[in-house]
Amino acid sequence: MNERKVAVITGGAQGIGKITAEMCVAEGYQVAIWDIDDEALHEEGLKHAGSDGWLGCCCDVASEVSVKQAIDLTISQYGRIDILVNNAAIAANKPIHELEVDEFRRVIDVNLTGAFISTKFCETELRKNKGSVINICSTRAFQSEAHTEAYSASKGGIFALTHALAVSLGPYVRVNTISPGWIDVSAVRKSKLARQELISGADHRQHPAGRVGQAEDIARMILFLCDPRNSFITGQNFVVDGGMTRKMIYV
Repeated sequence: MNERKVAVITGGAQGIGKITAEMCVAEGYQVAIWDIDDEALHEEGLKHAGSDGWLGCCCDVASEVSVKQAIDLTISQYGRIDILVNNAAIAANKPIHELEVDEFRRVIDVNLTGAFISTKFCETELRKNKGSVINICSTRAFQSEAHTEAYSASKGGIFALTHALAVSLGPYVRVNTISPGWIDVSAVRKSKLARQELISGADHRQHPAGRVGQAEDIARMILFLCDPRNSFITGQNFVVDGGMTRKMIYV
């Protein structure tokens, strides 16, 4: 019987999910990446070819059928699921008069309903293994820039979904969420999209922590919440934003 813990990371082929997957493997987890971008998955698969503890699965988290297939593949490969990181997300940031209703719905379907579907169908495994769910929220659940209605609404839903799930699934499954601020993942993309954005000194200095965030900052918090030694933490939101949401800004 497989005794190594298995972490499922949705949207794990790029960005925060990619770095989290790599750090989880380094910490001894077996990792299943569920991602809709087959090209990005292929690149990750080439990098991990022959390595122990890595599985890529093309999956649309907004689809019940696709999620069930991903679960079946993960169980057939590893025999269990212990950790679910609901990280997959898209955006459709544009003025409301340009934002189509179907675009709004698709963002909600992926970012919010996708987290519900993945948790719902992983529940049996998570309960059996005293597992943990980590949802990726955003500081945009609590404050906004213009033209982010779909994304902000989806992340506000993630915040509420987290505490609801924590109550419903406790004490068997812990459920927490992380709200990243500005995390630079411009170079953590598939090869044709990876372009390091220019970040100015002023960009860094405006953060009380003195710098813009990196994907590793979020991945380390995910690993902390995965640790069973932290079993008294559930239903919580952890803001990892370099202190920006605590800073008063007057122009």
